[in-house]
Order: sequence, then structure tokens, then C-alpha cells
Amino acid sequence: MKNLSYNIQQTLLKKGATHVVISANKNTTDQIIFSNNRINITKSWNANNVDIFIAIKNRIATTSIKEFTKSEIDSTLNKLIKTAKISAPNKDFIDIAHGPFKYKKIKDSYDKRILKINNGNIAEKVIDKAMETGSTKTAGLLESSESKIFLLSSAGVEAEDSSTHIHLSIRAFASKNASGHITHSSRILEHFNYVNAAQEAGQIATLAKNPKPGIPGRYDIIFKPLAFASLLSLIGEASSVFSVESGLSCLKNKINKNIASKEVTFFDNPTLPNGLGSIKFDAEGYPTQKTGLIEKGKFKTYLHNTSTAKRYKIKSTGNAGIIAPQPFNLILEKSDWKTEEMIKSVKKGLMITNIWYTRFKNYITGEFSTIPRDGIFLIENGEIKHPITGIRISDSLLDVLKNIAAIGNNPTQITSWETSTPTTTPDVLVKNVNVTKPKE
Repeated sequence: MKNLSYNIQQTLLKKGATHVVISANKNTTDQIIFSNNRINITKSWNANNVDIFIAIKNRIATTSIKEFTKSEIDSTLNKLIKTAKISAPNKDFIDIAHGPFKYKKIKDSYDKRILKINNGNIAEKVIDKAMETGSTKTAGLLESSESKIFLLSSAGVEAEDSSTHIHLSIRAFASKNASGHITHSSRILEHFNYVNAAQEAGQIATLAKNPKPGIPGRYDIIFKPLAFASLLSLIGEASSVFSVESGLSCLKNKINKNIASKEVTFFDNPTLPNGLGSIKFDAEGYPTQKTGLIEKGKFKTYLHNTSTAKRYKIKSTGNAGIIAPQPFNLILEKSDWKTEEMIKSVKKGLMITNIWYTRFKNYITGEFSTIPRDGIFLIENGEIKHPITGIRISDSLLDVLKNIAAIGNNPTQITSWETSTPTTTPDVLVKNVNVTKPKE
């Protein structure tokens, strides 16, 4: 893949490209899907691809090569050059990162033991542990993978990184209307506590049996990590200067303004040990770094690549995607609250373990709606009373941030269907959240 990258870059420069970034990726994945307490599908695959970004002055184009015959490569590169030449000038593109750079090793990012584990045995243990809690059915997936990346640019960058991942998603059912969902992931085997994850999913399902209809109103809500990570990931996306300039962010004109409770410190850290999104460099090869987004409630900066940083006359934050800046590992700083203490502090509230179908009504104001699913529990006078069902949350991301009253001491790293950017969060108590019925 290295030799191929060198040859592709040389060809593109000869054909007139002024900027070239090539990312060659090799991925090996083993996946198990289970349902009704049985393993249904076992798959393994290798996926190699070369992602290419070019600019001819300020006319840009991108492509990806997945077939590596000479004829296919030649045809793709010719089309790429042609596309760039006929594209409209991109006033926002200025440059790519100029190397060479030195990169720091990230702790706990690669574990060769993950490549040798028996996923089938782990899946069976997961199913058994969930059933021990009183669940009647389980479904989910277990996936382990190895990834290697080589990045080459015409601006003097050469960079390599390797990673391993293992991910579990389990949904346990105690009855038709009672379920619990937990995801758990790690880069190294030592921190992959799949038994605890299965047990928690089963416990939530068991407690969620016989739910009563939820009543609309304003509630203080304790969000469990799987639920709150989905909302925090939206804040991370809104922090990209690309989202701001595209009218897809509630954070426009918010730098150095208080947008959240003083309890909130929130950052992106691509160098996090065992971080699911951790990587030594961004898509331009610029070294990644920890970037504070919210410090004690105050919004500090947007996420930048080289071009946007030059336009704003600041340094890149090391968050380049191939086109737009993006977060890698979002983290809400923990506090010292215990979950039990949060529950005792709530007079009228809910505990929500998961959400889905989160959609914006208005990107600029941050108004959104989302549907709680799996275990939802009513809290009255400091005690969990019973499970409920049939509610929707309709509120604003900015109001949610401002109304955070307590942050837990139990951070959990989440990646899921609803949380595409790995996000670490403890339990979070948010005051005065608007709860409606699904049809409202």
C-alpha cells in the first residue's frame, strides 16, 4: 500500500495536482450477529481502500480506490483530475498541513490479543449472563477488528498508525415491552468487560417489565451514558467550523460565551489512551491534540483544519477530516456525584437509559426531538417508582447544556448507531426537560 501511495501521488502531481493527500487503509474484521439467544451469522472480511484528496490550486476533488488493477487505478486517477479541473473554485480551501511532523505514541491503542480471541465463546457468555438476570431473549453483535493506515501528502507528510477494536452491542428482553440495551467497546482486551455489559442490559430489561404510559410535562432527567452520549455527539458535530459555516450548528457566534452550566467541561481528545477514535494524526497528517470545547460552561473554540485555521488566523486544532473538521473522542469531564445521590435529589423525574431517532427541528437554535427507548423509569421524591413507556423528548441542546445540574463519577465510553463519534460521559442529571407524547 505504501508503494501504491507513492506511485499515485507521483502520477497526480505529474497530471497537474498542486495538493495531494493519500490515505491507504487496511482493515480486517470479524463479526458475530446473534438473536433469540443464538448465534445467527459469523462473518470475516478484509477491506483495503485508498482515499485520495487533490486540489488543482483551489479546485478540489476526492475519490476512493477499492479495486487495484492498473486499468482501474489509471481510469480513477484520470477521472479525478478531470473532475477537479471542471469543478468550481472552492473559496474556502487554502492549503493542507505542511510536514514533516513528529507523532506521539498513544497508550493502549493496539492489542494483538484481540486478533486471536474466540468471538463465538464470548458471544455465548454474553447471552448466558444476560439470561441469568431474568431476560428471556437477547440480540446484538460482537465485532473485533484491526486497522492500519498510511498517510502520504504532497506537503511533506508521511504517517502511520495501527489500531485494534472490539465492540459489543447487546439488547436483552424480559418481555415484549421490556428491554435493556448496552454497548461496550475497547481498544485493548484488558478493558473489555463484556460480562458486566451483558449483566447490565439484562438488569435494565428485568426492571422495565410492566411499564405504565408516560405523562407529558417537565421532568428532571437522569440520562445514562448510552442516552446522553448521543446528545453530546451532536454538540461535537456542531463544534466543527464547517457545521457553523453551513448553518448546521447552534454554536454560531458562541465563542467565549456561556452556553452550559458551570458544571460542564467538554473536550475532544484524539490522544486518549484506549480511546475508540484515538489516532496520531488527522486526515491531513497534522498531529492530533486535546482541544477544550467547553470549559466550566464557556464555549472556547471551533474545530479546525489547516484551511479554516488560516482563514480564522489561528492554528489548526488537528481535527481535519478529508473535507470538513471533525471530532475524534468527545469527553464530558466527570464530577463526584453517585447515581444514587442523583436519584435522591430528584422530586419529579425520569431515568432514561437509551434514546433513538434523534432529529433536529432547527439546527440554528438546537431544537431537537428524540424518543427514549428500552428502560425508562419514573422517579418521585428520590425513589424509582416504576417503568414507563410512550414518551418523546422535545427540547433544545443549548437548554439541555444550561440545565445540567449534576455529573456522575462513572464515565463510560460509548459508540453506537446513534453515537457515531466515540463519546465518554458519566450519568448526567438535567433539570426541567420537556417531555411530550410521540405523536406531538
